[in-house]
Formats: sequence, C-alpha cells, structure tokens
Amino acid sequence: MVGLIIRRFLQLLLLLFGISFLVFMSMHLAPGDPATIIGGPNATASDLEAIRENLGLNRPVVVQYFDYLAGVLQGDFGYSYQTNQAVTEAIITRFPATIKLATASMIVAIIIGIVAGMISARKQNSWIDVTSTTFALAGVSIPNFWLGAMLILIFSVNLQILPVGGLNSPFYTVEGMKELILPAITLGTASAALIARMTRSSMLEVIRSDYIRTARAKGVRKHSLIWIHALKNAMIPVITVIGINFGGLLGGTIITEQVFAINGVGRLMIDAIAARDFPIVQGTVLLVAGIFVVVNLVVDIIYALIDPRISY
Repeated sequence: MVGLIIRRFLQLLLLLFGISFLVFMSMHLAPGDPATIIGGPNATASDLEAIRENLGLNRPVVVQYFDYLAGVLQGDFGYSYQTNQAVTEAIITRFPATIKLATASMIVAIIIGIVAGMISARKQNSWIDVTSTTFALAGVSIPNFWLGAMLILIFSVNLQILPVGGLNSPFYTVEGMKELILPAITLGTASAALIARMTRSSMLEVIRSDYIRTARAKGVRKHSLIWIHALKNAMIPVITVIGINFGGLLGGTIITEQVFAINGVGRLMIDAIAARDFPIVQGTVLLVAGIFVVVNLVVDIIYALIDPRISY
C-alpha cells in the first residue's frame, strides 16, 4: 500500500508538470495580448511595451515558463494581471463555494444513482427498470445550462420557493441549503445517471454470480443478500465512476456557476480566460487537475480496502 501511494504521488507530480506546461504554452500561444486588454483602447505602443516589460511578457516563452515553474515549486503562483491579487489568495477566496457545490452535487448523484440502480437491478425488465433507465439516459443527455435555466424558471421564477442563485449563506443554515438545491441538482444529474447505470449493470452481474446463488440456496434473506453480500462487490466499479465524476464535477462547476451566478473557481477561470489573465488560469487549472489526481489515488486505496484480492 505504501509503495502504491509513493508511485501514485510521483505520477501526480509528473502529470501536474505536464499539465502546467501545456496550459502555459496554450495560453501564451493563443491569439490575444494581455497588455492590450490591460492598457485599454487608448494605450500607445510605448504604453503596451511598458506593460509587457512589467509583466515579463517580452521574454522568450520558455524562459517565462521555467520562471513560473520555479515560483510554483516555492508556493508562488504569481499575481493576477487585472487586480494584482496573489493567485493563491484569489483561489482560496473562491474555492469554498466550488467545493461546496461539487460536494453537494456528488451527494445528490450518489444517493439518487445508487438507489435507482439497485432498484432497477432488483426489478429488472419491470416498468420501474424501464423508467429508471429512461431517466438515466435523459440525465446524461440534458445539457447543464438548459437544465439549470429550466429549474430556475420553474422553482425560482414561477413557484418562487427557491433562490435564483448565489451561495452567500453558510451551507448548514436553512437558507444555505435552499441555495444549494438547484445548483446541486443541475450539476449532479448527469453523474447520478452514470452512477445509476453502472450500479444496475454491476448489481446484475454480481447477483448472477455463483456465491450469490449459493447464499440464496442456503436460505439467506433477500434483504441481507442484496445489502450485505452483493452490494460490497458491486460497488467496486461504481467507486471508479464516483471518483472520476467528482473530479469532473469540479470542472463542470464552470457552467453551473455561470448559470447560478456563483462566485467560485469556475467563474474565476472564465473571467480570467476572457481577460487573458494567465496566472489565474494556470493556477485554477492546476488546482482542478491536482484534486482530480488525488481523488483517483483515494479511489485506488479504497479499492484495496474493499476487495483485498485487488493487487497493484
């Protein structure tokens, strides 16, 4: 287990290095000049040159990257071109809203997905199974921005029972929970559909296995058969989907935060891309990538704890 963690950690460092290089080069080679945006339409050529000199943009791109990398290794992700705020400070300010939204969405997805998948597996080919499968297909197909807009229209504009957007209240208060409901459903629907489909197929495979038939022949109660004997082994592939989707939810918050006017990391990234604010974009991408890789490491560890037969 210790060897696994060390290997995964080294892979994490290499992966983040590669991601930082690709993002840095993509931002610097893409059309657009941060100096033009900062200087505005009335800036002269000398003004623009002075801005580039101040930001270090007139040096070779490779030199800029290694200077940036040296700063990252020391915990310095640079400063925003627009506000001169430290990138770390800007991310820390916005990160709680994003992690709150992603966590709430994952909870919604796990509860709905696992329950729906297990019911579908137990009632295979029934009208419940068909309905669940249909909703799962719809959940994967519906775009987040459309679903969010429809939920706002129904529950906020017409019924006026839930707030339109924003996560301004503490999540443990009634108002904070009400603010989370619509964004969490919007972001978690697609993940719930994927988890439901994976849970159903995994449960059906486990239920047909020899040890389940043996337990049934010995007179084990159906409730114990499903929740004790079958569920644990059926969860192994489901955990993979949950882990991958949690990392994806952090990236998926970009659209949801725009729809519900949430000041999170996703919205910060969108604003930074529009303003060509390189340090902010690079910092937010590294954050999301780092969390995604760490979540996958945690999934690997949980694998080994659930099923000791799994070897790395």
